Amino acid sequence: QVRLVESGGGLVQAGESLRLSCAVSGVSFGFYAVGWYRQPPGSQRELVATITSGGSSNYVDSVKGRFTISRDNAKKTVYLQMNSLKVEDTAVYYCNIQSLGGKFTYWGQGTQVTVSS
Repeated sequence: QVRLVESGGGLVQAGESLRLSCAVSGVSFGFYAVGWYRQPPGSQRELVATITSGGSSNYVDSVKGRFTISRDNAKKTVYLQMNSLKVEDTAVYYCNIQSLGGKFTYWGQGTQVTVSS
């Protein structure tokens, strides 16, 4: 059974930091690309950052320079370090993994991040 369990969300003030974690089980994690998505209140889910099985990362423009995605294949865990948080970063953050070619994709249950002014 494939499981993705996010943690690390919470309520912070603007300018502060949070680190999200996503623990993955039930798959050969090293072969999967990983993405962090977020869904702000009343909005659609959007891609925030991705990291390939080889460790190459990409970010949406709004988080470049503030967020860092990383992975620890030995721990089967992916992280999202979020610095200089803004009110507009408030959202439910979801972890997603995708196999090569996109045949298999799995989602976590989400973790709430709330940034107050």
